[in-house]
Amino acid sequence: MNDLAEITEFAKRYAKAWSSQNPESVAAFFAERGSISINNGPPAVGRAAIAKEAQAFMTTFPDMVVTFDKLEPRDGGVAFHWTLTGTNTGPGGTGKKVRISGYELWKIDNDGLIAESKGHFAEADYERQLSQK
Repeated sequence: MNDLAEITEFAKRYAKAWSSQNPESVAAFFAERGSISINNGPPAVGRAAIAKEAQAFMTTFPDMVVTFDKLEPRDGGVAFHWTLTGTNTGPGGTGKKVRISGYELWKIDNDGLIAESKGHFAEADYERQLSQK
């Protein structure tokens, strides 16, 4: 997947999958043994584990919308920049609205799927928004 138009369409579909409330649709963008880690946490490896990570966000933010902001070529991959908006109304939620931006550093495999994603967002800002009075 070297074509900018092709990877842009992939990124748009990926953001839409995160907004779908269907965690398996997120996992389908990853290679069979692909991985995702968030803020240097332990990686979720394999589609079932990736779906579980996606489900956690979807449960926390039932109205979650993830938008595709831009792509940025990087050495050995591409950075997918996104913005998440949602209301924390899942189990034990605060009822607070959250808007955070971040990015995932992707390594794409030969089949055009994500082999590795390293996600990053400002956790302190996220926690502040969740606890705001």
